[in-house]
Amino acid sequence: MKLYVTKLAFPFVIGFLTACDANNIEPQLDHRLTETELKQVQSAKTVKENVLVFGFDVRSSMLEDAKQYIPFLSYLEKKTGYKFKLKFTPKHGRIISELGEGKIHFAAIGAASYIKAARKHDVMPLVRGLNDKNRAEYRSYLVVKKDSKLKSLKDISGKRFAFGSRTSTQGHLIPRIIMQEQGIGLADLKKHFYTGSHQNCAEAVLIDKADVCGMQDTMADELATTNSQLRILHRSSYYPSSGIAVNGNVDESIRNKVKKALLEFKPKGRDEENLYNWDKTEMPNGFIEARKKDYQELREWMERLNMSLVNLTTEIAV
Repeated sequence: MKLYVTKLAFPFVIGFLTACDANNIEPQLDHRLTETELKQVQSAKTVKENVLVFGFDVRSSMLEDAKQYIPFLSYLEKKTGYKFKLKFTPKHGRIISELGEGKIHFAAIGAASYIKAARKHDVMPLVRGLNDKNRAEYRSYLVVKKDSKLKSLKDISGKRFAFGSRTSTQGHLIPRIIMQEQGIGLADLKKHFYTGSHQNCAEAVLIDKADVCGMQDTMADELATTNSQLRILHRSSYYPSSGIAVNGNVDESIRNKVKKALLEFKPKGRDEENLYNWDKTEMPNGFIEARKKDYQELREWMERLNMSLVNLTTEIAV
């Protein structure tokens, strides 16, 4: 069934699911969001239809990521005339099924999440994010403590490895590629686990629960600069960056209008004023058009690593 959305001029609202964090405790929103944003959260229960639902892979923390997407969705509302709702999705890879089943219409997701969603559902890529060098690609970094004895990739064997989310490109897929190219498999590690986000992954190293973690490049650069306790062990090759995908049942006219707004987005120019820390996202310079063939190399790696059908039901939080 196609989705038809009536054009509305009202401000968007945020939809929350319970169990937002690893301990299934609802976050204290009033300590993180402004009064206006809090009112949007509190009014979310009253909206039931005529809304385009937008989801996202967790990068930092759910609330910090949400504060970045709030003004971004406001931009999309103004450009398209449609109403948007930001939805938190719990861990365990549910954003893939929710996007595929149409519970989420648009989602900011990494390449691995898109590939998994498209494999099972009618999901299409719309745009890919442009980094601060205006390139639609990114890398994964392996990070260790500054005083770690690990000096090269071969030293990873037999050590404790922390990944981000199982569905993360930079936090899981690319680190697995790095290891595979060195002939290191999961069985060669002393231990491996999944923390649910890049931020949690770095924290696992800092609190000595892991010897090394694989994480997002710009965040790793920032942490290594601001935190004297972290050191970058290895930088991967470049791969297609995160972007925005859409459920295929969203009406084509809606998809095209949203895509046009995304391609016209100028986060370092005309549209910069109301954004929140957009320079720390994976699309600081906006977007370019995404095509299915962009993801072929990663798709082949996922098949090789048997990650296309990986069980997504277990996350171990720091």
